[in-house]
Amino acid sequence: NASLVGILQHPDGTVLKQLQPPPRGPRELEFYNKVYDSNCCDSVLLELREYLPKYFGVWSPPTAPNDTYLKLEDVTCKFNKPCIMDVKIGQKSYDPYASAEKIQQQVSKYPLMEEIGFLVLGMRVYHVPSDSYETQNQHYGRSLTKETVKDGISKFFHNGYCLRKDAIAASIQKTEKILEWFEGQKQLNFYASSLLFVYEGSCQATTMRLSDVTLAEKRGVPKGLLSGGDILEYNNNIHLINSPENGKIEASVGKGLSKFYALHKKAYSKRHHSQLSLKVENLEQDNVWKSSTCITQEHLNGNVIPQLEKVFCHMPAEIKESANVEVRMIDFAHVFPSNTKDEGYIYGLKNLITVLQNILDN
Repeated sequence: NASLVGILQHPDGTVLKQLQPPPRGPRELEFYNKVYDSNCCDSVLLELREYLPKYFGVWSPPTAPNDTYLKLEDVTCKFNKPCIMDVKIGQKSYDPYASAEKIQQQVSKYPLMEEIGFLVLGMRVYHVPSDSYETQNQHYGRSLTKETVKDGISKFFHNGYCLRKDAIAASIQKTEKILEWFEGQKQLNFYASSLLFVYEGSCQATTMRLSDVTLAEKRGVPKGLLSGGDILEYNNNIHLINSPENGKIEASVGKGLSKFYALHKKAYSKRHHSQLSLKVENLEQDNVWKSSTCITQEHLNGNVIPQLEKVFCHMPAEIKESANVEVRMIDFAHVFPSNTKDEGYIYGLKNLITVLQNILDN
């Protein structure tokens, strides 16, 4: 049964996730209904809501009333250039009721699951210098070993200029909150479930004054580019555009194809259960340098970039704190009632946090 499960993006800031064939689809639906039941007064489940996409019930197209979709918050929609990573968590990606054949199939997909406790299913990273996305599909994560998993994940946080330590620190904080929830509950076990990491790849309106001395004199920026301590707007990345009206350098990034879920219309077949396959069209054309008054890319690389790199990598603490990052649990086709802690998931979370911490410390 290769019925494709689609993820459709709704203009209202939600996504529609098609229910998988039984028993997976009904199980995921039951999970969301239980957690989001309006009569729910279980503090464990109420807290769990914080770590999930918001759930808005089910929806069926008028033309196909038997097709059921979960209506879920689009966690990426508040981002301009969302960088997204999907990581499957746990030591087993098969559930307790899986057949021997299913177990064999899951284990052979990634034999290191037991030892590492997580698997990168895909990522999409915004690269500032080229104003384009780099994507990795499920084969990328499966190629990672104990030795290379750290570098493999650090790729997600590198924007082409520097390592986004602010986003790593915020990701650790949020993942630790989820770990605390798991340490305190004994009613649910999660198999083949994922964490979705999202951070903002593009420039926010954080304004910084860079004295024109540091930039212009040390780097030989052409005259007239920076005058009198002009404000350089930046946060995570920049396109410098020489704006003749006010002689100011402005950071601008085109919106472009910023949405994640829209990119997996053909999301997944039976073969790789409910994971999103991150297949992305070529986005380079989407935001070419638009104006004739632009500083050329070469010019940038020769002059301004090395200085900007320093700025990016040593951001003041108050910006780091407010790093625009989301970490949410997704994919609940294999969630089961339990009376024990979910040790496999906890193992994976702890190991993932350790890897993130190592990337941050080195």
